[in-house]
Amino acid sequence: MIIINNFDEYKLLEGIMVGASSWHRIDQNQINLFADATLDHQWIHTDEKKAAEESPYHSTIAHGYLTLSLIPYLWKQIAEVRNISMEINYGIENFRFGQPVKANDEVSLEATIKTVNNLKGTVKVVVGAKLIIKNQIKPAYTGDVVFLYHF
Repeated sequence: MIIINNFDEYKLLEGIMVGASSWHRIDQNQINLFADATLDHQWIHTDEKKAAEESPYHSTIAHGYLTLSLIPYLWKQIAEVRNISMEINYGIENFRFGQPVKANDEVSLEATIKTVNNLKGTVKVVVGAKLIIKNQIKPAYTGDVVFLYHF
């Protein structure tokens, strides 16, 4: 866990892979709850029997957006940004899904600080995000997330 207290400390991390989160298991219950929340009940996510028999993955898989939605949770295991009055998830850029996350896979976020810019008091940080799947070579996704901070 790194601690960042201000813009200058953030700027010193530019270009550095700052860490990885702990492993998080994505189980069928989490997938089902996400399906309910997003109204996306496609069988590849929710029908365990059909997925085992007909899917090329032989398992249900997590929604891609479920794996993306874990970024704030996993990021907070890597970095604690202090002395802020507000933090905003500003955007995602250049994301590519490399392979699906199967039910009960464990994932970990690897984060690299790509750029840190002070925009008239708002600090814009671009974090390179890679979601690693335990015991897999290819990541679930890679891309950039953009955070805005008010210190």
